[in-house]
Amino acid sequence: MTKEECSFQQLPFSKLFNTYVSDYDKLSDFYSANPFNDVEVRERIDRIGEFKNRSSIADAFQEYHAYLGIELSQSSQLEKFRNEDALVFVTGQQLGVYGGPLFTIYKTITSILLARKWEKDLGKPVVPVFWLADEDHDFEEISSIGIPESDSFSKPRLNESGDGKPVSVQSITDSITEFRESLKELIFDTDFSEELWAKLDECYQPGKTHVQAFAQLMDFLFAGEGLLIVGSNTNSLKEIAKHVFVKSITEAEKVHESLESQSALLEKDFHRQVVVGDSNLFYLDAEEGRLKLERSGSEWKAGSITLSEEKLVKLIEANPGKFSPNVFLRPVVQDVLLPTIGYVAGPGELAYYGQMKELYPLFDLEMPVIYPRLSATLIESGIERIMEKIPFEFSFYNQRIEDLEAAYVDHAKTKDVEKMFSIWKDEISDSSDYPVSFIKEIDPTLEGTVGKVVAGFSNELDKLKGRVYRSIKQQEQTQLTRIHRIKTQLFPDGLQERSVSPVYFMNKYGISIWNELLQELGSEDLKLNTHHIIKI
Repeated sequence: MTKEECSFQQLPFSKLFNTYVSDYDKLSDFYSANPFNDVEVRERIDRIGEFKNRSSIADAFQEYHAYLGIELSQSSQLEKFRNEDALVFVTGQQLGVYGGPLFTIYKTITSILLARKWEKDLGKPVVPVFWLADEDHDFEEISSIGIPESDSFSKPRLNESGDGKPVSVQSITDSITEFRESLKELIFDTDFSEELWAKLDECYQPGKTHVQAFAQLMDFLFAGEGLLIVGSNTNSLKEIAKHVFVKSITEAEKVHESLESQSALLEKDFHRQVVVGDSNLFYLDAEEGRLKLERSGSEWKAGSITLSEEKLVKLIEANPGKFSPNVFLRPVVQDVLLPTIGYVAGPGELAYYGQMKELYPLFDLEMPVIYPRLSATLIESGIERIMEKIPFEFSFYNQRIEDLEAAYVDHAKTKDVEKMFSIWKDEISDSSDYPVSFIKEIDPTLEGTVGKVVAGFSNELDKLKGRVYRSIKQQEQTQLTRIHRIKTQLFPDGLQERSVSPVYFMNKYGISIWNELLQELGSEDLKLNTHHIIKI
């Protein structure tokens, strides 16, 4: 593997994200510490203080691992977490089928490498944690994957729909077989295919829930690297964190004001990622699914259910498993259950954390350090070779294919064929004046014949010019085809990392490719303030 870098400013990232990674001081009012300043991070670590309920939380995680089917391979990580001095780096993602997009892998690698760095620097256990987004209910977002082909981009999708309940509790159906076969038609067999399909089939079996399948795949890929896998959609964990749910109701106005005031400030120069509502809690109804709780005067409503605040609080106290946090409350629950140094975020997550700094103190917490995840594009050798034949830089391929084609055609027109042939014709015409005059003096009857010969020169030049134009067109088409192929690989549907499935690369380079990448990136300081171009 070889690596190059590309500035985020040349790529489709927001103003907020670009400012965060290049000029953090302009955003320091919205975050707890600069992730690129180890002194600030260490000061934030010193403020973490005593972590409560560690043993109970670890027991609940162990129970969850048993349900997920990963208890044996997670045992050593969990024991490390039980150490009274242990801290964590966290990342997380939705339960995308077959692992979701590439950035899921990159977030995980980042958390592992940060944990290793700070464990060495602090001289105490630091555990990388993957938080399963097991409360999310948007089945549409997790049910497809992206596969680049030679000149197109395919997105096979599970032929089913969600039921409004958290994706984690939905079972995999027989449609996984159809999905698998449609995917196999898009990627050719390699020496690694048999092992890959065996592992995917082992994880994604009808009858398992999506959270079990996703957790087992991530466990297979990264348990050996020390990754601890956790989530919150269990009764025992929600029992520990239920005070967060209660306070979000009893102090709803303070919660709303903390989020809205910070969001309004952020919006002056940047943008708010998430709209702030009156409530940050969902009710899980057996029939109607995951319903957002809404304030209505002194009462709270969720679908057809209406409760007074007093009754709602009693219901939370008695059965916290019936409730689920939203995008703002989930990080708070996470940091109640984990002694968090930092969270590894995608650009969107980083943006909504900027709305949350004043929320944390309401729950006697401080926001963790927010680290941007590794951002990277993998370039295969075949793509690298044809990129060398096109006069475009990597970032230029972020444009629409129509704009890329137009730019290349404009570039090709620098070869001024018309001008060259015009000059050639003029030179032939000028050089013909003397021979024509000379022959005419000898025999005037040959004047017509001489004129035909001279005209023939011009006709032959026109024929040759046509052939030159056809050759240029053919060459252009070859290059335009190459441009399509490069675009499909690097920016198929936005950045490669946001749209392409890890399965594509695992099939071609082996299921250990991510461990190899992790080892390669761990051999030097990990740069998180630039986009990496990795040639494989």
